[in-house]
Amino acid sequence: MKLQTFQSFLAAIIIGIAACGNVSAQDADAVALGAITPYDIEVTYDKTSHIIFPSGIRYVDLGSDNIVAGKAEDADNVLRIKASVTGFEQETNFSVITEDGNFYGFNVCYSDAPLILGHNVAKGGRMAERAKNGDVRFEELGATPASLTGLIMAALYDKDKKTVKGIKSESYGIEFSLIGLYVHNDKYYFHMALKNASNIPYSIDYITFRIVDRKVAKRTVSQDIGIDPLRYYRPLLPVPSNKVEKNIIMLDVFTLTKGQMLEIELVEKNGGRGQVLKLRHGDLQQAQPLEKLRLKF
Repeated sequence: MKLQTFQSFLAAIIIGIAACGNVSAQDADAVALGAITPYDIEVTYDKTSHIIFPSGIRYVDLGSDNIVAGKAEDADNVLRIKASVTGFEQETNFSVITEDGNFYGFNVCYSDAPLILGHNVAKGGRMAERAKNGDVRFEELGATPASLTGLIMAALYDKDKKTVKGIKSESYGIEFSLIGLYVHNDKYYFHMALKNASNIPYSIDYITFRIVDRKVAKRTVSQDIGIDPLRYYRPLLPVPSNKVEKNIIMLDVFTLTKGQMLEIELVEKNGGRGQVLKLRHGDLQQAQPLEKLRLKF
C-alpha cells in the first residue's frame, strides 16, 4: 500500500473513531436527561384500538400518515387509534400529553390480528416512573407544572377545615357555598360546595365567574368582565338528593376595586334553582397562601 494511501486510510479510521466517541457522548447525555421508555402497541386496519389514560388528553402527535387517532366522543381520556393503510411494514410512533402533565410515547407496529385492542395506561407497570418525570408545563398554568397543579387541587379537595364563612346562597333546598379560598403562583383556588337537601337531583349546566359594578342600577346594562376558569378538579356532576358535592376551581389571580364585586353564578340544567355568590375586595384578601398550609402531596 502506498504511503499516501495508507495515511488517508488511517485518517479515515481516526475520524470514524472520533465520530463514534461523539455518538457515545450524546447517548450518555440522553440518558442523563432522562429517557422515557415508550409503550409498544399493535394496530390494524379493520379494527380500532383504544387507550385509556389517567387524565384528559391534551395533545397528540402522530409519527406518520400510516396511523390515525382521535379522542373518543364524551370521554376526553380515551384515545382511539387504527391503521389508515393495510399492512404497513415500517414501525411508526405517536406521543400523547395529558392534562395532568404526563408525557407518553408509543411505538406502533401493524398486525392483521392484534392480541389486545383495549389498553389502560393507568394499570401499566411504569406509571410511577412516568408520573415522576411528567413535568409538562402548560402556558395557562404559569410556573406550576400540570402534575403539581393536580396534586395541589387533590390536597385542597381533601382538606376538611372550612376557611371561608358566610359566603353562600340558599333557596329551593339547594345550598351553594364557598368553603375555601387559596392563592399560589398567581392562581386562585376556589373550594366550592353544593348541598342538595331537596328530593330532586340537581344537574349543573355551568358555573360563571364575572366582575360586576356594584353601583350600577339593576336595569342598567353594565360592562361585566367574565373570567374563564383554568381547571376544574372534578367534572360538574349531578348532585343526587340529600347529597353534597365539592369541587376545586382554578382561576388566574385578579383584584377588585371598592366599587366592584365578583359574582359566581351556578345555573341548573333545565331548571330554575340557580344560585349566585357575591364576593368583595375584602373577601379576596382572605385568600390563604398555600405556603402556610401543611398540605400532603
